[in-house]
Parts: sequence; structure tokens; C-alpha cells
Amino acid sequence: MIEINWEEFKFFKQYSDKKSDNFEILLNFLKSHYRMTSPKEMYETMINDEVAQLMLKKREMHNLEDLEKYLYKGFNAKRS
Repeated sequence: MIEINWEEFKFFKQYSDKKSDNFEILLNFLKSHYRMTSPKEMYETMINDEVAQLMLKKREMHNLEDLEKYLYKGFNAKRS
């Protein structure tokens, strides 16, 4: 199981889009730093981390399907 390295996240965040919120930055961090492509892998990593759990809870994401909907919605918004 991968543990999120929050020190690396802070470094990554410095060079991220300043308009993005921390959750968006976390998703990009998981994709680029840990090379995660699977929503399931991302979700499992996040539910095993207290800070990431709070981010999910804030967005009312309680399961993998909620995250998948969020990712799909974001992808379609960027294409429009």
C-alpha cells in the first residue's frame, strides 16, 4: 500500500496551478508522482490516509463510484 508523502506533496503543490484546490492538486500528485492511473488505486490510497479522508469527506465522496463520477465530470468539463 502506498502512503502519501505530504512533504513531497507540498513541493509538488508549489509548482501546480495556483487556482486548483488541494484536492485537485492531490489527484494530479497521485497521477504524476506515484503514476496512478486507476481511480480504484487512487481511492484506496486516499481512504488509508487521514488527511485525504478529510478531503474526500468534504466533497461528500464516500466510495469509489463517487470519485469516478468526480473524475469523469472533471474530464468532460476540460474537454468542453
